[in-house]
Amino acid sequence: MQLLVTGGMGFIGVNFVRSTLAARPDVRVTVLDKMTYAANADSLDGADPSAAGDTDSRVRLVVGDVADAAVVDPLVAEADVVVHFAAESHNDNSLRDPSPFVQTNLVGTFTLLEAIRRHGTRYHHISTDEVYGDLELDDPGRFTPDTPYNPSSPYSATKAGSDLLVRAWVRSFRVQATISNCSNNYGPYQHVEKFIPRQITNVLAGLRPKLYGAGQNVRDWIHVDDHNDAVWTIIERGRIGETYLIGADGESDNLTVLRTVLELMGQPADAFDHVTDRAGHDLRYAIDASKLRQELGWTPKYADLRSGLARTIEWYRDNRTWWEAGKAGIEQRYAQGGQ
Repeated sequence: MQLLVTGGMGFIGVNFVRSTLAARPDVRVTVLDKMTYAANADSLDGADPSAAGDTDSRVRLVVGDVADAAVVDPLVAEADVVVHFAAESHNDNSLRDPSPFVQTNLVGTFTLLEAIRRHGTRYHHISTDEVYGDLELDDPGRFTPDTPYNPSSPYSATKAGSDLLVRAWVRSFRVQATISNCSNNYGPYQHVEKFIPRQITNVLAGLRPKLYGAGQNVRDWIHVDDHNDAVWTIIERGRIGETYLIGADGESDNLTVLRTVLELMGQPADAFDHVTDRAGHDLRYAIDASKLRQELGWTPKYADLRSGLARTIEWYRDNRTWWEAGKAGIEQRYAQGGQ
């Protein structure tokens, strides 16, 4: 199988590529990535365990823009399956400048879909639960594939728009596509601007962790390996045109997550600072993944958030060279915004 993975140098994408190469010796992977600040050139080091040298590797990197049709079309033409991870995904950045989010998340998805329509390639679209907006903290409900879209930021609005493009191309042009909307991922290779790795690396760097507001906002956490295992399940067994929600029943508020990280790292429970809350900070996300579990038989490996966090802390402790170079700049940028 020839696989094209867009955004394969980002957090979730690179974990997908690494796990695919490790578990599926019959798959060759082309990664298309723009190599923005969120990508790390070292993330694919040693990713292909079967390679005797660069010429024998089952993975290659093409540096390019997913919105550039001249780059995208020949890559789609040679692929059996396209998995579209590429996205601008940081809410704070979308509030500062929405334009890259429109270009990558909307124009990029359109460009891919047009190439897929021309070549008849199987396509899987990676999305987020943030397209559904948020839930009240005391709401017993959870997001389902039928929940109306109600995005609240430029990031989630452009991801919602990309989902709707896929649905329209399935209906109008019969493209062979599936969609997955996932809850908050955590795990190795996640950029230190994100909530969990920021707290972990702050402790490792001798800095105090930072908590938005009172930390009451609830997220539904899933280990990245579980997310990517579910993606392969959908590619192989999912029904064309369907949307599947990926979640591991990992609801926890930010304060609890931070205190768990502190405990696991041997720090006092109050060893953090409260900082200015994010504008329009969604209250609660919660995924109902019963369709994925019942229809396709998928179950998560990391059902316990605590064990997944322990593994994640261990990875950042053992891979300081991967994240240290960019850490100071990220913290400086947050400090300028009072965060």
